[in-house]
Amino acid sequence: MAHKNLLLILSTLCILFTISSCSQKEENMYQKINLATNWNIRHTDSIKSTGDIISTPQQSVVDWYKASVPSTVMGTLTANGLYPDLFTGNNIKDIDRSLFDKSFWYRNEFTLPQLSKDQHVTLNFDGISYYANIWLNGKLIASRDSVYGAFRHFSYDITPHIQANNVLAVEVFRAGAGDPNIGFADWNPRPADENMGIYRNVSLSITGNIKLKNTYVQPKVNTATLDEAWLMIETEVENLTDSEISGELIGTIESREFSYPVILAPKEKKKVKITSEEAAILHMKNPRLWWCNNMGKPELYNLSLKFKSGDIVSDKDDVTFGVREIESYLTEKGYRGFKLNGKNVLLKSAGWTDDIFLRDTPESNEIQVQYVKDMNMNMIRFESFWGTSSNIYDLCDKYGLMAVVGWSCQWEWEAYYGKPCDDMYGCILTDEEIDLIAESFATQVLWLRNHPSIISWMPGSDMLPTPKLEEKYLAFLKESDNRIYVGAAKERTSELSGKTGTKMAGPYEYVGPNYWYIDTLYGGAFGYNTETGIGAQLPVLESVKKFIPENKLWPISEAWDYHCTTSTSAMNTLKVLTAVINDKYGQAKNLEDYMMKADLVNYDGTRAMFEAFRVNLGNTTGIVQWMLNSAWPSLYWQMYDYYKVPTAAYYSVKKGNQPLQLIYNYGNNSVYVVNELVEDISSYKVIIQTFEINSKLKEKKEITLDVKSNSSVQILQLPILTENIFLSLEILDKEGKAIADNFYCLSSKQDEYYWDKTDWVHTPAKSYSDFKNLSSLETVKLNIKTSKAETDNDITYAVSIENPSQTIAFFVNIKMKDNKGEMVVPVFWSENYISLLPGQKKIIECKIDKDIINGKGLKIEAKGWNSPLSEINL
Repeated sequence: MAHKNLLLILSTLCILFTISSCSQKEENMYQKINLATNWNIRHTDSIKSTGDIISTPQQSVVDWYKASVPSTVMGTLTANGLYPDLFTGNNIKDIDRSLFDKSFWYRNEFTLPQLSKDQHVTLNFDGISYYANIWLNGKLIASRDSVYGAFRHFSYDITPHIQANNVLAVEVFRAGAGDPNIGFADWNPRPADENMGIYRNVSLSITGNIKLKNTYVQPKVNTATLDEAWLMIETEVENLTDSEISGELIGTIESREFSYPVILAPKEKKKVKITSEEAAILHMKNPRLWWCNNMGKPELYNLSLKFKSGDIVSDKDDVTFGVREIESYLTEKGYRGFKLNGKNVLLKSAGWTDDIFLRDTPESNEIQVQYVKDMNMNMIRFESFWGTSSNIYDLCDKYGLMAVVGWSCQWEWEAYYGKPCDDMYGCILTDEEIDLIAESFATQVLWLRNHPSIISWMPGSDMLPTPKLEEKYLAFLKESDNRIYVGAAKERTSELSGKTGTKMAGPYEYVGPNYWYIDTLYGGAFGYNTETGIGAQLPVLESVKKFIPENKLWPISEAWDYHCTTSTSAMNTLKVLTAVINDKYGQAKNLEDYMMKADLVNYDGTRAMFEAFRVNLGNTTGIVQWMLNSAWPSLYWQMYDYYKVPTAAYYSVKKGNQPLQLIYNYGNNSVYVVNELVEDISSYKVIIQTFEINSKLKEKKEITLDVKSNSSVQILQLPILTENIFLSLEILDKEGKAIADNFYCLSSKQDEYYWDKTDWVHTPAKSYSDFKNLSSLETVKLNIKTSKAETDNDITYAVSIENPSQTIAFFVNIKMKDNKGEMVVPVFWSENYISLLPGQKKIIECKIDKDIINGKGLKIEAKGWNSPLSEINL
């Protein structure tokens, strides 16, 4: 028996040694190389050579412009110092667009290690605008008759052409009229180069004889219990040889491993799907779920999937994914709503745009995504498959921001597309166009479908896709992705996909705060409003001075108008905003007065839009502010400006979107509590105070607060307003700590509208509310102190602001500047544009990254409606 036991032990050790030896012998054949640097570009007229020479060491690049990829031609030229002050005034109009009628060359030199006989190299382009000839080492790899379309991916087996030292040359041509290219519709001027360039990544994939592609993890959650989920893993496996190959797919998720046998015939390419029936670990118990902002943590997992044959690992894919369930429904009134992991969620969103020359970076993207989260929003709408890489979607995954992604409206109107279009289906009409866009859509979905943040594809904006195109979309999605398909942003009904359940009826220009509560026909607070806003949303003055010439700053003139929208029918001047300011607050005395009044218009108007959709929970399912950001220095449609400085709208939305908040309903003159926390609230206290404009207390009420999760409840009806008042709202928790507040200045005269004159732009005002007596507020000198606390990466300044007077300090804006007077960004204030009651003291926190400070001298400025400028050096 002892002899048998010894043999058993020796056998076991031998097996373990063999396994260990195999593990040590495992040979990795794969490598991913990103060709991001070492690029140069030049206009074709400046080069005497042709592609067969340009793509060899014979070509000198001494007088070429340094470049990187991703980039556009204009982005590269501006980075090299051409076109200084391009955004000042209307200088952008002076660019000679004919320069881009001819091609530009991108050129890159790279080295590769010696390849084994079983290794293959693929050259990958994730995005080229718009046509290209691709040369490598003197050989034409592909020409512009096949390399076209901004949203296609291109991959080429370049194994026969590879050397130790390689030269890649790409001749790019801009899109012409009628080409479905990247674009900005009427949001800003068209880039002179039409974004021609290699605007997404170029990479090399080195693999063995088997290549993996489009690896995908599709989750399914038990929404009744949330305690289990199932994963389906899909990948495309291709045999690059003339021989049969057998092996296995080996997947690892958080140190748990599975394998699946695969046999491929010579040159065979097939799609492999693995479920929990084939791999038990794909049935997850108590999974960490991905939640959106303010609903929970956006948990993420990683899958490592490789193909192994014997000791050879031929290729490997690494995929980040989230476990979550997205569902959609139509309400009884036909409004489309969404559920995340079985829970109803009100979409609070804004519309994204890339930089005009596609110069966004991972760093600038992260600032903007952090801003969206900080504003207590939970979604971004991407009207286009934006991004020079997948980075922006990675960040949405990381920060818990849902995303709706689709094509832009610029393909639906002749003025932008450049050829006649159909009134019902837009511009993608011919068989050739339909095939191109169907392929492009499939490419983008395959590229992005692992992102848990993306909840819906929206291929139409104002119009549905033509039925032939939509049929292709739906057939592809049936086989490839399970997200919600919504045919258009506008209210439409498709014979193939049914009701969109959306609305896009404006407004895009100013309406008063009460509009959102009283309108029941157009853009008001009902349903899923996919794009809407109050029009002009001015940057801070420090930003305005960067793009409006000094001699044209005041009075407001055509120099300002050029930085409104490029629409030819409306929203192309500040006349509406100026009229609102004059009628509501009185004509501005100077530029600073104009800017402060414009900020108040912006703050109250934008806050009311989001608040109304929250107050009407149950009758509302989503709100998308048009827009989130700007592609160039703009005066319209933005929550933070081109320089990444928040506007007044930013702080009003942050305030109005607090998960637990008190909100004034302009429609019925009452106070509501909205609870979008995941838990019920009980035994909290509400303090409601009203003040005369002279700051005399009119009434104070205290109410015990009990409110269910995901609900909106009216808690107080105010008396009919016979005079202008201030309204102060505050929530205290069980320990008496203030956890939310809100502050309003209300007029006894409501905004009134010409409802019968409503158009796509807005509902024009018949008369405005009147706040002119705000000018009678007595001056308040604030007491300001600061302290700071440091962590490894951040500094948090606590700014104590005290109102020592008997007068309300109204609408105080706080700024952080460096020693050159420049605004410091990004800075995350706990709140801003605040008002302080008589004798009140508030502590406002400001969080900033240490790397941004980098030895700069800093100061805090505070200035209010009736508070003179105060400065504190930090």
